[in-house]
Amino acid sequence: MAASFHLSLPCTSIKATKEFYVDLLGASMGRHAQNWVDINLYNNQITFTKAGKFDFNYPSYTFEGAILPAFHFGVILDTETWQMVLARLHSKKAELQAESVFLKDKTGEHHSFFVKDPNGFTVEFKCFAESGAMFSV
Repeated sequence: MAASFHLSLPCTSIKATKEFYVDLLGASMGRHAQNWVDINLYNNQITFTKAGKFDFNYPSYTFEGAILPAFHFGVILDTETWQMVLARLHSKKAELQAESVFLKDKTGEHHSFFVKDPNGFTVEFKCFAESGAMFSV
């Protein structure tokens, strides 16, 4: 079953959040007001609400030798779209984290990279070598 998700997160700056998601990542802005904004990230709704200072104390973990953020969210894209997003971020000189291929030549092989938004949230972009392998074991 294909369905969009909704996620609501705090942010420290609506302006910086819009610049990151719309200008850098190429997402579109939906409904918004002075203290909140809806971002359309590949038909998924992320609502950012201006909040006071917040702190996420989260550890990292190691997977296949890469140190990855334990607290993150992301989108799974087809290979062509994933490559376009990666090229866009490289062209804008965005700082990427853990750009890698995971589970090489195994079930679930996928390419991933992470980028941090201005609120400290880590966003993962992932594409699978085989489109139906997302939940394969």
